[in-house]
Amino acid sequence: MERRITLKKILFDDIGSFPPPDGMRKEKIERLIEKKRPEAVKILEEAMQIKIDAGVEIVNYPQFRSMIDQFLKPMTDSKRCEAPFLIKEEEARIEELELLEPFAKEYMEKNGERLRLRVCVTGPCELYHSRFGDRVYEDLLDNIASSVDRFIKHAAEFSPYFDLRAVSLDEPSLGIVPFDERMLKALEMAGAYASSSGIDLQIHLHTPILYDTICRVKNIGIIGVESAANPGYLNLIDPEVLRRYGKLLRVGVARTDLFRMGAEFNEAHGTDVFKNEEDLERLVDEMISPEVVLSNLKHAYGIFGDLIRYVGPDCGLGSWKSQRAAGKLLRNVKMGIEAFL
Repeated sequence: MERRITLKKILFDDIGSFPPPDGMRKEKIERLIEKKRPEAVKILEEAMQIKIDAGVEIVNYPQFRSMIDQFLKPMTDSKRCEAPFLIKEEEARIEELELLEPFAKEYMEKNGERLRLRVCVTGPCELYHSRFGDRVYEDLLDNIASSVDRFIKHAAEFSPYFDLRAVSLDEPSLGIVPFDERMLKALEMAGAYASSSGIDLQIHLHTPILYDTICRVKNIGIIGVESAANPGYLNLIDPEVLRRYGKLLRVGVARTDLFRMGAEFNEAHGTDVFKNEEDLERLVDEMISPEVVLSNLKHAYGIFGDLIRYVGPDCGLGSWKSQRAAGKLLRNVKMGIEAFL
C-alpha cells in the first residue's frame, strides 16, 4: 500500500564541514577540540554564527575533524567501550556539541527558542569499510551501528538548549564499494533512536545508484542527492519509488566541488581562485548565484514536487579554505530559496 506524503515546508540545511579560519590548519583545530581548549570554542562559535547569519535554518555543527576518526577512534578505546566497537552510552559524545552548549544557551536566551540543529554522523557502513574493507563480520558491523545510534541519542538528549531536528548518516561509499545486504540492517540499527524520536533521518550519498535499495530501510526517511554538480542524478530516481516507500529527498541546489569549479573558472577567466580569495568570491557570485540556485531548485521541484523536504549545498565546505566565501555561498543559497518560495 502506498504511504501518503504530507507536504511540509522546504527547509534549508547544510552538510557540516566548514573552512578553518585564515592561517589555521585543520589538524591544529582537531587537537584544540580534543583538548577542549577555549580557542576551539571560539572557532566553533564563529563558524556557527556565520552559518546562522547566512540564513541556514537547520544548522549542522561545524565539522573540522576527520569524519572517520571522530567516531571510530572512541569505538577502539577499550576504556570507553563495553564490547568491541560498542561504545558506552555515556561515552558517545560529540565534543563539538558540548563545546557549543554555552553558545546554544545564549542563542535561546536571545531568541526565545532553542537552536535548531542538524547532526551529521558518519554512517556504520562507511566506518566499517574504512576499518575492515569488504569482508563483513556481522557482529562487528552491528556493534558499530549501535555505537552510531548512541552518538545520535547523546546528541539529542545531553543539553536542553539544542533542538535536534535532523540527523544525517554520511555514507559516501555506498554505491561505489561492494554492497552487502547485511548493511541494510546496520543502517536500520544506526537510525533507531532518531526515527523513534521523530527526528528527521537523512542519508547522505555521493551517488544515488542504490537509492531504491536504501528505500527499504524503514528508519531512513530522507535521501540526499548531490544534484547541483550532477543534475543527471535526478534522472536516476523514480518519484513513484519514493512515494511507494514513503521517502522524501534532500536536494543539493549549490555546487561544492571546488576543484572542478575552480578549474572551469580559471580557464574562463585566466586566474587562479586557489590563490586569490577575491576571485574565489567572484566564482561564488557567478557559478553559485541566487539565480543559479533558484534554477536548480525549480528543476528539481519540477520532477519531485512535494517530495523535496530539505535543500542546501551538495556537500560540506571544508575544502574551500575561505570562511568568507563559504558564508557567501550559504547566503546565495538562502536568497535562491527565498526567491522560489
